[in-house]
Amino acid sequence: VSMTTRRVHPQSGDSLTASVARALSDEGLVGVTWSLVTPDGVTLGAAGIRDRSRNVPMQPHDRVQVGSVAKTLIATGVLLLVSEGRVVLDAPVARYLPDVRIDNRWERDAPLLVRHLLDHTGGLADVHLWQVFTMRGDPESPLRAGLGNRRSGVHVRHRPGDRFSYSNVGYLLVGMLIEQVTGERYETWLDRELLLPLGMNRSTFAFVSQEGAGADPTLAMGHFEGGTPAATFAIPVRPASQFTTTAEDMAVFARFLMSDGMVNGRSLVDGALLRGMGVPTTTEAVGAGLPSGYALGLLHRERWGITGKCHLGNSGTFRAILCVHPEHQRAFFASYNTDPEEANWNRVDSLFASSLGVPPTAEIPAAAPGIVPSAWNGWYVARPHRFRQFAYLDEVAGVTRITWDGQRLALRPLQGAARALQPVGESLFRLEGRREATHVLTRSRDGVPIVSDGLRTLEQVPCWRVVALWLSAAAGVLALLHLLLVGLARTVLAWRRQRLHAEPLRWSAGGMLVLVLVPLLYLAYPFLAIGDPTVANVAVGFVTALLPLAIAASLVQRVRLGLATGGAKLDALALSAALQWCLVLAWWGLLPLMLWR
Repeated sequence: VSMTTRRVHPQSGDSLTASVARALSDEGLVGVTWSLVTPDGVTLGAAGIRDRSRNVPMQPHDRVQVGSVAKTLIATGVLLLVSEGRVVLDAPVARYLPDVRIDNRWERDAPLLVRHLLDHTGGLADVHLWQVFTMRGDPESPLRAGLGNRRSGVHVRHRPGDRFSYSNVGYLLVGMLIEQVTGERYETWLDRELLLPLGMNRSTFAFVSQEGAGADPTLAMGHFEGGTPAATFAIPVRPASQFTTTAEDMAVFARFLMSDGMVNGRSLVDGALLRGMGVPTTTEAVGAGLPSGYALGLLHRERWGITGKCHLGNSGTFRAILCVHPEHQRAFFASYNTDPEEANWNRVDSLFASSLGVPPTAEIPAAAPGIVPSAWNGWYVARPHRFRQFAYLDEVAGVTRITWDGQRLALRPLQGAARALQPVGESLFRLEGRREATHVLTRSRDGVPIVSDGLRTLEQVPCWRVVALWLSAAAGVLALLHLLLVGLARTVLAWRRQRLHAEPLRWSAGGMLVLVLVPLLYLAYPFLAIGDPTVANVAVGFVTALLPLAIAASLVQRVRLGLATGGAKLDALALSAALQWCLVLAWWGLLPLMLWR
């Protein structure tokens, strides 16, 4: 496939552009630029606004940013190194990064491999807030700084290879691996060795912004939710999402992904490796027969009634999607310069997908299961959690109830709408409205029932554990409300009567009042500083560290003053309930709350 022979047809006023413009308006989006790839050529288009503050229209040739779609390009760069024999996919990461501490209790029989990093199956947690939301990001800093101090490493939470768990930290390690192997900055090497041969002349892995030194006037302005313009900001884990490109260049890249890896007579990437992108090989879900999943930088899954390999990207100010359909030599790319949570992305993305003319995926007929689905009835939580820092929240609020009624498998999450799965034979199921199998029922190595869609694995947990966590949280919340409202009222009354020393709830009530007021300090800082050690963050950390001590002091005084009355007993009960929840939160790493760590 020659990257120098392609036809480009910019769009203006056609039906697709009109439909996209209506969708942008309806969904509260700002602008978008896109490319469609078919055997007949490449079609470019744009709609909406490039910069809301200047009311400049988006153009098909404007540069954009892609968020995590950058992972597909970086994964391709690693496959280039594999093709050259400089990297081995199934070699331990420690071979290439000997100075990075890898805490892996399965090291002897399941080391962390390069393939695991590219597949998000290494058991690594995703980022902490400071690794993404920071005003102190430096695009020139060493990648090692993205892990923390020199002693920081990575912790493997689940047996490598078994389960998918999205990790931007994993792709930070990928960038470090490229630098270790090539002896260059990963941005410089990839720009020269991958983008240049492909002819992606307006793309770069280097940091590009709309403001500051070296600002690029052709780069569309990003926008926060609500349409507030926002220039690009640097993040410590930049290999996970730092990439600037155009819709035309991404069409070139999409064509390459669907090729045999040859560029102008030169084998750039082994064609077998390109075909392996989006074809998972190691997970429990794949072993149980589920074909969909993520591998080597792409996700294989049915969407909009057609099956392809895709990657999404979100950066807070941009949202992008790349989908390729190698069997039909068709693809599309789109980058939106805003990323609101409430937008119906399926509506706008489907406009591009339907324009490709990809034949619908054949529907797998319903079939009796080859297992006893009722054996999977029970309570489930995600394993592993994506964000280790907030795992407790998943344990309490991310619970799903699964039941089999004899015909359908019902998934009822505590948050979100219930879903019904129809059996399609063996241990495979599909969501109603889908054509391919979307879920599989299997068991872990320890025999625990699990349900997976290839991206998220739900593992059964005992009912008593779920109930215990709920009761603990409910008791803690009610107790803290009692300390804040009742305790504060009684403290004010005792102060007026000059008997403050005799009010045992004064310490805990005061601590709760400060805890409620301290978040007002965040109004002085931009949202991007949520991961920095600002006065607001440090104050919250300090207050949440002292709050359990204040509660304990109040409990001691309450006991010393006696528990003869019903009110005294209620105080002691509330203080005990609040203290137990503080201990639970501390066990899960949420107390003291230090968002900058």
